[in-house]
Amino acid sequence: MKLTAKLLTAAALLTASATAMAHSGHAEGGFTSGLLHPMLGLDHLLAMAAIGFWSVRQSKQMKNATPAFVIGGMILGATLAWGGLSLSGVETGITFSVLVAGILIATLAKLPTAVGGTLVGAFMLFHGFAHGAEMPAVATLATYVAGFSIATLAITFAGRGLGSLMLKVDSRFSRGVGGVLAVAGAYLAAA
Repeated sequence: MKLTAKLLTAAALLTASATAMAHSGHAEGGFTSGLLHPMLGLDHLLAMAAIGFWSVRQSKQMKNATPAFVIGGMILGATLAWGGLSLSGVETGITFSVLVAGILIATLAKLPTAVGGTLVGAFMLFHGFAHGAEMPAVATLATYVAGFSIATLAITFAGRGLGSLMLKVDSRFSRGVGGVLAVAGAYLAAA
């Protein structure tokens, strides 16, 4: 319980300024820019937290593998961007990830690990592509990847911590969180 509270507190402090979309670019150097990018974008923040939240109700295998699916998708997407490849519908994929994750939470959906892992990896592919495409020219690749990986995992684990707390209360609260996330995803898609 103490660890969960600490994780939630740390995530809340790190994301307190997350009021704008992350896709406006960052002037900071590698690590700081990588760290801030997922935390300053409401779409990234909601998607990663939602995936962590959703993972709590999955099989033990899926729950344990979720961080690897998240980071794997992020790095693959960023690598595509750095390789000069194009990925159509990036913003749509990002907002769709918030919408679908909200629906999965609201319906208390449990997916087989292969399906859930593929879905999480695909969602994070779009997020990673955006991160990779927006890496500042002055950033070094290793420090930028380290920054966005740490931030991504922190947000995902904060979502998981909140999801774990919600397991102890009526499932209607989790369904409500999912509903709010789905509406937020729909709003982001329409904006």
